[in-house]
Amino acid sequence: MSGVTEGTRGQFNAPGALERSGLAAVWLFAVAALVLGMVAVGGATRLTGSGLSITQWRPISGVVPPMTQADWLRVFALYRDSAQYRLLNEGMSLRAFQALYWWEWGHRLLARTLGLVFLAPFIGLLAWRRLPPRLLGRCLILFGLGGLQGLVGWWMVKSGLEGRTAVLPERLATHLALALTLLGALTWTALEAGFGPVSQKRRDGWAMAGLLLMGGLFLQCLMGALVAGNHAGLIDGDWPLMAGRWFPEGYWREGLRATFLHGLAAVQFNHRVMAYLLVIAASVTALRAFLGRQTPPAIRVLATALAVGLWVQAALGVATLWLSVPLPLALVHQVNASAMFALSVALAWRTQRI
Repeated sequence: MSGVTEGTRGQFNAPGALERSGLAAVWLFAVAALVLGMVAVGGATRLTGSGLSITQWRPISGVVPPMTQADWLRVFALYRDSAQYRLLNEGMSLRAFQALYWWEWGHRLLARTLGLVFLAPFIGLLAWRRLPPRLLGRCLILFGLGGLQGLVGWWMVKSGLEGRTAVLPERLATHLALALTLLGALTWTALEAGFGPVSQKRRDGWAMAGLLLMGGLFLQCLMGALVAGNHAGLIDGDWPLMAGRWFPEGYWREGLRATFLHGLAAVQFNHRVMAYLLVIAASVTALRAFLGRQTPPAIRVLATALAVGLWVQAALGVATLWLSVPLPLALVHQVNASAMFALSVALAWRTQRI
C-alpha cells in the first residue's frame, strides 16, 4: 500500500509512522461519492415535491417502511393533516402518495447507509492501523457532521409542516451547505490520505485563486438552493434578460431578509450574476494555467476541467430556465453543481502545495 511498509504497520502511534494510506483515500472518496448521490436523491425528492410526505422523524424505526395496508393508511392520514396536502394535493390517491413516500424514504435510507459506510471501514482502518494518525480527529469531525446533517434535515422538513406547502428556502440552503461542507471535507481529507501532508505551502497567487474559486462555488450552490426553495426558476424564463429587462423589476422587497432570501426576482438575478463571475474567473484561471510554463500539470488539468464544467453548468442553467425547470434537466444541473464544487476543492487543495 502507498506510504505503508512492513516496518511501519506496527507503529501506529509513532510520529510519522503512517503519513499516507491508499486504502483510507479510497474509502473517503467512496463516502464522498455517496454524499454526491445523496445530493442527487435529495434534489429529486425536492423536485418531485416528496420531501414532506413523511411527517415524523424516527431515526431508528423509520428505516422500516409501511408493510401493510393499515400501515400505509396510517402514514397517509398523517400526510393528509399537512398544509401541503390540503392546499396542493387534496384528493390525492394512496398510490400517488406512495410515489412521493418512496422518494423521501429512499433519501433517508441513503443517509443511514452513509453512516454505516463511513463507520464500519473507519473502525476497520483503526483496527488494522491503516489510518494516518493525523487524520483521526478529522474523521471524527466528519462523522459528527454526518450526524448533524440528519438533525438539520429534520429541522428543514419541520419548517414545511408548520402551515406551509414547502420548506423554508433558508433551511433548504442550510441543509445543502452542510452537505457540501461534508462533500468538500471528505474530498480534501481523501487527498490528504492519498498524498500525505503538505511539505511546503505555496505562497503565490495560485493558492489564493484556488480558495476563491472554491468559496465562490460554495456560495453559488447556496444561491441555487434559494432559487429552488423559492421556485424562482419558474419566473422570468427569458435569458439574458429578465422579463425583458437587464435588471429585474421588483428586485427589492421590504427588508434584507425578504429580498435576499425570499425575493423571487432577487434570488434568480443574484444566481445569474454569480454564475457570470464564476465562469469568467474559472476561464481566466484555466487560461493562466494553460499558458504558464511553470504551472504544475495537475493544476493545469484541474483548472481546465473546472472551466469547461462551469461553461456546461451555465448552459444547463439557461436551458433549465428556458424549459420551465423540467425535472431531469434540473436534476442534472444540481448534481453537476455539486460535482463542480468537489472539483474546485481538489483544485484548491492542489494549489496549496508546491
